[in-house]
Amino acid sequence: MEWSFEFFASSALVGVGLAMDAFSVSLADGLNEPCMRRGRMCGIAGVFAFFQALMPFIGWVCVHSIVQYFESFQKFIPWIALGLLGFIGGKMLYEGIMQKGETEVHCVGAAGLSALLLQGVATSIDALSVGFQIANYGLAQAIVCALLISFVTFFICLGGLFLGKKFGMSLAGKASVLGGCILIAIGLEIFITGII
Repeated sequence: MEWSFEFFASSALVGVGLAMDAFSVSLADGLNEPCMRRGRMCGIAGVFAFFQALMPFIGWVCVHSIVQYFESFQKFIPWIALGLLGFIGGKMLYEGIMQKGETEVHCVGAAGLSALLLQGVATSIDALSVGFQIANYGLAQAIVCALLISFVTFFICLGGLFLGKKFGMSLAGKASVLGGCILIAIGLEIFITGII
C-alpha cells in the first residue's frame, strides 16, 4: 500500500473499531474509580493504547515469519479474552455485591497494575488478526498503522474514563457491579463474535 490519505484514514478507522472494547472497559474502570486523577487516567488509556498498537504489529510479524503457528493459535483468542475479562469482571462484580448497602464513593485505585495489564491484553488480543489485514504493508507502514491505532485508542479510552467517572459519582456503590457486568458482557461479545 502507498502512503496516502486512504492509508491514514483506514488505519484510523481500524483504530476506532479496535478501541471499542477498550472504551467499554475504560468506562467500567471510570465507574469503579470515580475519583481517578488525570495522571492515572492517562496511564490507563496509555496501557490500552500500547496493547492496541502492539497486537496488530505482532500479528504483522507473525504473518511475515510464523504464519502457520499463528493460525493454530487464532482459535484460542476468543477463549482467552472471555477468560481474562470474565475473571476481572467477576472479581469486580463480587466486590460490588460484598459492598452492598455502601453508598459512599471510594477514591482508591480500583484496578491494580496486574488487572490493568490483563484488561489491556484481553481487549486487544483480537487485534492480532489485524496483522493479516496489514500483511501487505512494509515495516514502516505497519509501525505507522500501529501508532495511529494507538493514538486513536488513547483518546477514545480517555473519553470512556471521563464518562465513567462522571456517572460513577452518581452511581456510588453500584459502580463496581455495573463495571463488572460490562467487563463480562465484553468478554462474552468477543467470545461469541470470535466463535461465529
